[in-house]
Amino acid sequence: MIVTVTLNPSLHVGYQAERVGLGQANEISRVSYRAGGRGLAVARLLHTFGHEVVAAGLVGGASGEVIRAELAQAGVATQFTRIAGESRRLLEVADACDGPVTTFREPAPYITTEELGRLAADYLSLLADADAVVLCGSLPDGLPADTYGSLTSYAADAGVPVVLSAGGSALWHGASRGPALVMPESDGDDLAGLIEKGAASVAVRSGPAVTVVTAQARWQASLVGAPRVAGETARGPGAGRSRDALVAGLVPGIALGWSWPDMLRHAVALTAAVATNGEVDLDAYEALVPEVRVEPCEERPKERTGE
Repeated sequence: MIVTVTLNPSLHVGYQAERVGLGQANEISRVSYRAGGRGLAVARLLHTFGHEVVAAGLVGGASGEVIRAELAQAGVATQFTRIAGESRRLLEVADACDGPVTTFREPAPYITTEELGRLAADYLSLLADADAVVLCGSLPDGLPADTYGSLTSYAADAGVPVVLSAGGSALWHGASRGPALVMPESDGDDLAGLIEKGAASVAVRSGPAVTVVTAQARWQASLVGAPRVAGETARGPGAGRSRDALVAGLVPGIALGWSWPDMLRHAVALTAAVATNGEVDLDAYEALVPEVRVEPCEERPKERTGE
């Protein structure tokens, strides 16, 4: 079983109108609801490929209940910890005439020390049956920067490998506790520094290529012909979906002990087969696997001397 942990999920509410105008009444022709958050996107993709997965994390209020219900409808098992606050919503208003999408993001709920304690207890119970854990996304208000570090340590004590995808101080705190794989949100992060900090491996996507660094080697994988895919640039509009697909593509190999070339072929093909709506084209994925080229790089992470 693979456990994904999303500490700051959101309910994505989509409005579509024939034409959107500020300062006037707008008639909405279509409304959609979707559970959002990086760990939840990873869970959906893992479920699509038939992996046993449980989506965990923090949800609260009416938005939290819709998140639960939407995931259940999609067939994704959940074991969330309830909070008193309301899970945030993300409102996307699309203009059907000229296409622009306007996004409104609500602030994250505040998490209390008592709620963090209940999350830790629920997480420890899941570790008993977990083959791997995915920790990803931002931290809501109230959680300390080393939250991912603590969750990684709990998993290490249970002998469960962790894949951590985050940014900023949350990434570096987590890397210090020895996760199996860390995936920075930016390709500008110091990959060798993350290895030195304690991560067993680091994966980063830059354009259509994926680079993996360990203490012993460096690999680069890309599709033959480098076709343009959603989120091709590290900061483009599809970058988030692409990053989630890369996490979902690598974590099964981490759990099962695959070689890096095998993991990268699976992950790069999955990344290229994900559509802009987050769904994966399984036929495209199967066709793309043999088109992935994986090559070892001569460059090694630089050894650092004490300051």
